[in-house]
Amino acid sequence: MAGIKFTVGCLLAALLFAVTCGVRAADDKEKAEIDALRKDIEDLRKRLNASSAPTRSSGVERTLDNRYGPNATVTTKSGKLTIGGLEQIWFYAFQKDNRGLFDGVGGGANPDTNEGQDPSSFRVRRSELKFSMDIHENVTGVVMIDPAREATSFPTVEDNQATTNSIFKTINQVSPEFDSANGPGLGSTADIAAVQTGAGAVPRILQDAYINYHGVIPHHDFQVGQFLPWTGEEGIRSSAQLDFCERSFLGQNVDNIGRDLGMTVHGTWWDDRFQYWGGFFDGSGNYFGTAGQEANRANDNEHFDYNVRALVRPVWKQEKWGSLELGASARGGEHGEGLYAGRDPVNNPTNGLNREQVWASWYNAWIYYAAGPSSPVRGLWLRGEAAWIKDRNAPGTVVDLDGNGGSASTFQQTSGKSVAVYGAYGAIGYRISDSCWCDCSNGWLKNFEFAARVDMFQNVMTANAADPSVTDVFRTVVYTGGINYYIKGNNAKIQLNFNAVNNPEGTAAHSFHTVNNDSFVMNFQVAF
Repeated sequence: MAGIKFTVGCLLAALLFAVTCGVRAADDKEKAEIDALRKDIEDLRKRLNASSAPTRSSGVERTLDNRYGPNATVTTKSGKLTIGGLEQIWFYAFQKDNRGLFDGVGGGANPDTNEGQDPSSFRVRRSELKFSMDIHENVTGVVMIDPAREATSFPTVEDNQATTNSIFKTINQVSPEFDSANGPGLGSTADIAAVQTGAGAVPRILQDAYINYHGVIPHHDFQVGQFLPWTGEEGIRSSAQLDFCERSFLGQNVDNIGRDLGMTVHGTWWDDRFQYWGGFFDGSGNYFGTAGQEANRANDNEHFDYNVRALVRPVWKQEKWGSLELGASARGGEHGEGLYAGRDPVNNPTNGLNREQVWASWYNAWIYYAAGPSSPVRGLWLRGEAAWIKDRNAPGTVVDLDGNGGSASTFQQTSGKSVAVYGAYGAIGYRISDSCWCDCSNGWLKNFEFAARVDMFQNVMTANAADPSVTDVFRTVVYTGGINYYIKGNNAKIQLNFNAVNNPEGTAAHSFHTVNNDSFVMNFQVAF
């Protein structure tokens, strides 16, 4: 019996020892697991702390990044956004002449200086930013701004006898000295002084703001909003594609009057060989107005301007014959306001604005030719355009050098009849990279292009000496020689122009001073 008790006691002692050891082993295992977990947490913390340091991207990541490199389109989650821009930086220098166009006219002491218009200067000519959103396969929205449009202190190139507010030598371009010599009331002092000091009203910087509908009706698209009416060829051509630093007088007038609010339909056939446009716009102001006067502005009468344009390309991008384009456009509408029965409209003479109601007209025709790659004159191109414009001027915008238009102290035309002007230009160019000399030229010579232009326009207006309601118009001719150096096509280029300016001489009653205002212009351009 005693032996059995001893055996049971040993078994119980062994079991107790085993349980104790098992518990201790379990505790050791749990502790080891806890230690391992702590180590893992510490390692994770170290990795997280180091995550802010640059890491080497994978091949997939590098491929995705490269999608947004040069010449790639930036896209959004909703639709596709394309961003473009144009930057043009100018340096210009004018021939010095302290006398202006109207100096000494009318037999009296009428000084008209040019000192505010001929200093050499740098200029940001354009700083356009354009955003195009393809929100749907049939709908595109476009917005373009140009903050450089805020500038008001720069003279017009090619002829500095006008300012950036207009290409016409009107009352707002007569000097303060003229006003002072002829008595108060001319109305030009504040305007020209603002130009000379860099002050003055800020023009509208909003350029394009329109929606384009396409792909619904075959060969046609529709556009509504603010954009340039389809007038001529050079005036609506992209500013990045200009052959010279500045447009011709005709092109400047289109760009100067600026964008308008309206709607158009555009049709294109046979690979763009035949195209046409038709539409209508508000048509505020007039065709001789100041910069940006039609942009983002309410209609000023009960009528619209109507606009049609067409072009045909009998040959286009052919190996031997090259490219030929012929085109014409017309724009017109009722400007001013007639007298309604029983009341005076805001534009009636009795209410002070005194704007004659007239059917304004604007016609353009153009031609373009570029020799083909197999032509013996390859590298050669030719352009030409002509325009005829009829409208009435707003009161107080045409100088009356005799002071007969209103009172003896105003020297401004107060009630002018409608007037027509015309102009034309012809240009020729030769691009080395497209010529027969390309293969035998040094690499840097291939980037050159040589161009020349003759530009004529009736840009000077004065009231007639016998009948101040009649407007006399005078022609300025500018001869331009240019050199273009293409660093990367039109995306990066440098242009140099010399403009020989021949201002009009006037008439026997109103002879003008021959202003020495030839100019040199240098344009640095980047477009994207």
